[in-house]
Amino acid sequence: MVLYKVLDANGCSCNGGDLQWSLPTKNDDGSWTPGEWMPEIEGKLVECKNGYHLATLEQLIGWLNARIFVAETDGELIEASDGDKWVARKVRLVAETAWNERTARLFAADCAEHVLYLYERDYPADKRPRMAIATARKYANGEATLEELTAAWYAAGYAAGYAAGYAAGYAAEAAVEAAAWAADGAAARAAARAAARDAEREWQSDRLAEYLEVR
Repeated sequence: MVLYKVLDANGCSCNGGDLQWSLPTKNDDGSWTPGEWMPEIEGKLVECKNGYHLATLEQLIGWLNARIFVAETDGELIEASDGDKWVARKVRLVAETAWNERTARLFAADCAEHVLYLYERDYPADKRPRMAIATARKYANGEATLEELTAAWYAAGYAAGYAAGYAAGYAAEAAVEAAAWAADGAAARAAARAAARDAEREWQSDRLAEYLEVR
């Protein structure tokens, strides 16, 4: 099982606390020298209270931030009760993924486009969200200015916010609603909702892995 640690741009914890982590170093040949082992946690591991929090690829969607590292653990490791992370006693970071501002923007655009049909199904003539997504991709690749990106964002208004701005966090929910309400009856809707959520999360995780360039 590969585990990841999400940190802010400065290499500090960002989902609770502000611990400075020992970061890995990339060598001239492309290999990595791991960071130092972080201080071993004493006492009982308790999620959100005592331990280093890590995530699998499938869990990363809920924790995205500026930088993502591959982590190595030693000793005790437990899964959180809600299944959204793991808690470790001893950790070091062994490599940094290819995740950065550019790949984050491209990933969000991909997620938005993947469920854009939901919006365009109801508003087929409104191309503003699609244009906003295209402009976001151009900006990520240095082919559009910040002014152009801002203009596309405001032109799309609420639609852009729905389809692009909140893509990484809410794309799955959009797919869920479409599938759930297409089914007949409460039980069928619940089953469709769960299936759609799982399918969208799986798609997002697979796409995220491509941007991270590691597993």
